[in-house]
Amino acid sequence: MFADRAKIYARSGKGGDGHVSFRREKYVPNGGPDGGDGGRGGDVIFEVDDGLNTLIDLRHIRKYKAGDGEPGDKRNCRGRDGQDIVIKVPEGTVIKEAESGQIIADMSGDNRRVVLLKGGRGGNGNQHYATATMQAPKYAQPGQPAQELELLLELKVIADVGLVGFPNVGKSTFLSRVTNAKPKIANYHFTTLNPNLGVVDLEGTKGFVIADIPGLIEGASEGVGLGHEFLRHIERTKVIIHIVDAASTEYRDPVADIYAINKELEAYNPEIAKRPQVIAANKIDAIYTNPGEVDGVTAIKREFEPLGIAVYPISAVTGVGLKELLYHVNEMLESIGEEPTVFEQEYFPERKTAYSDEPYTVVYDEEANEYVVEGPRIEKMLGYTNLESEKGFNFFQNFLKDAGVLDKLESLGIQEGDTVRMYGLSFDYYK
Repeated sequence: MFADRAKIYARSGKGGDGHVSFRREKYVPNGGPDGGDGGRGGDVIFEVDDGLNTLIDLRHIRKYKAGDGEPGDKRNCRGRDGQDIVIKVPEGTVIKEAESGQIIADMSGDNRRVVLLKGGRGGNGNQHYATATMQAPKYAQPGQPAQELELLLELKVIADVGLVGFPNVGKSTFLSRVTNAKPKIANYHFTTLNPNLGVVDLEGTKGFVIADIPGLIEGASEGVGLGHEFLRHIERTKVIIHIVDAASTEYRDPVADIYAINKELEAYNPEIAKRPQVIAANKIDAIYTNPGEVDGVTAIKREFEPLGIAVYPISAVTGVGLKELLYHVNEMLESIGEEPTVFEQEYFPERKTAYSDEPYTVVYDEEANEYVVEGPRIEKMLGYTNLESEKGFNFFQNFLKDAGVLDKLESLGIQEGDTVRMYGLSFDYYK
């Protein structure tokens, strides 16, 4: 089964918490802090697997979680790192943030392996916070939180040339004739339900890759029919071959058909509609006209050649005109250049992670009947804030509120008029 879309949940690993402990050994009555650091959380990694051509596996397994880092331990023992998780995808997969639809990564070109969500950093143990004034710190750094996202994965095939056209105009026959692809061919609409890829080998050239996009109908860009499901596969192509039934075997106007398909491309993505086009007027072996009537090929040329669009009469069945068309397409590709189409990143998961490096503790000292707030974060703030000025004091109060210190004091039951001690400074608490 071909699947070109999948929605999954991914979560990196949380960093392990730092540990609070002190040396307790015989003959070492006043051992210093020896709390170990927490381990790093595992990453969520996407990797291109050349053996895959569909996202079907990701539609069966929806949740992917990396391992959490283990907390540190006493005697300076560091916690074990969490295990990374590697998600294999086919080349051409575009990874988006599900809610906004913004691109996080495009697994194409040189992007063979991407660390999409980084694991949380492990927290420092209390050994890191010993200072001349605080020789027995009772706090450690918590591990950095995990990153999590709902992801939308879309497969946009890697091809130089896209084939478009109404159903039953001969695209599958054309592809089977000029490439090594073997699409199913039958005389009914929507024969092709998967985008077929084929490689064109032309003597004296490097060749190129063609993608057969399943037949479009009017309204496809709005979700009518099946064609809209596959329009994304033409987004990377540099040249479009527009195949049309010049013989009107189904009594359709080929000129009107070309305009209708181009209208659908414009509605889906205006950038695609601007790509260079060449018209392949197919089924010339079936053209029958009465004397004095204008045949389909002539009508197409009169309409589109003045617009700068080349028209090549071909027969996908007999092979007439195919070589001339393919060499012209190759010249178009050479004039455009070989730079692959890779979609740029629009969404940056790491910007969502807000995290403070420095821990603090809030405890109640029953003996002194005081609430004690300690930690390097608090000590630094006190060091460069002028509490003598009203502006500086208000700034410090806002810092305590934003850092969650006031919430922790209230959770411990502090009342108005109670004393709060911070590094030799005492404050009366008032809301």
